[in-house]
Amino acid sequence: MTLRRAILLGRLRPGERLMEIHLSELLGVSRTPVREAIRQLETEGLVIMVPRHGAYVNSITEKSVLDVLEVRRALEGLAASRASRRITAEELSKLKVAYEKYERLVDSGNATPEEIVEADIEFHEIILLATENDKLISIMNNLADQLCRYRYEYIKESENHTTIIGEHRLIYKALEEQNEDEAVRMTQVHVDSQADAVIRQLKRISE
Repeated sequence: MTLRRAILLGRLRPGERLMEIHLSELLGVSRTPVREAIRQLETEGLVIMVPRHGAYVNSITEKSVLDVLEVRRALEGLAASRASRRITAEELSKLKVAYEKYERLVDSGNATPEEIVEADIEFHEIILLATENDKLISIMNNLADQLCRYRYEYIKESENHTTIIGEHRLIYKALEEQNEDEAVRMTQVHVDSQADAVIRQLKRISE
C-alpha cells in the first residue's frame, strides 16, 4: 500500500493529518521516502501543507470536484470526437471487452473498489489511445490521479453502477457507428453524472 493509494482508497480520510512516524510504520519504510511522497502528493493536489501544523489529506470540496471534472469533460469530449473518426475495429473490440468486464465485476457482487475503478479506467484509456493524439494523451495522464480520486468516490455508491454501465454501452454504440456528435454528448453526460453524484455525496456528508 502506497501513500497515494491510501488516499485514493479513502484509507486516509480528507482532513486527516499525515504523521511521518506513523506512516513510516504503517507503510514499512523509513521517514525519508514518506517525506518525499508527501511533497510529491502536495504538487498533485492530494495533500495540503499547513504552516506550523504539518501535512493533511486535502479535502474534497464542491469547487475542487467541479474544477477537475470540468476539465475532464472538455478533454474527454475532445477524445470522443477524435476517436469517433479514428478508432479501429480492433480497438472497438477491446472497448466492448472492457465495458463487458466492468459489467461482470459489478454483477459479481464481490469485486473490490480497486477492480471496478481499474475496469472503468481501462474503458476510457482505450478511447483515449484511439485518438492518436499524443499531447491529449499526455495531458489526460497528468490528470489521472486527481480523476482517480473522484472515480473512487463515485463507485462507492452501488446505485451509480447501473448508470455507468448504461453510459458505457451508449458511448460504445456511438463510437461503433462513428456518430461523432452522439459520442461527444454521451461522454459529457457520463462526466456530468459523476460530478452530480460526487457533489450529492459531499452534501450528504455535510448535513
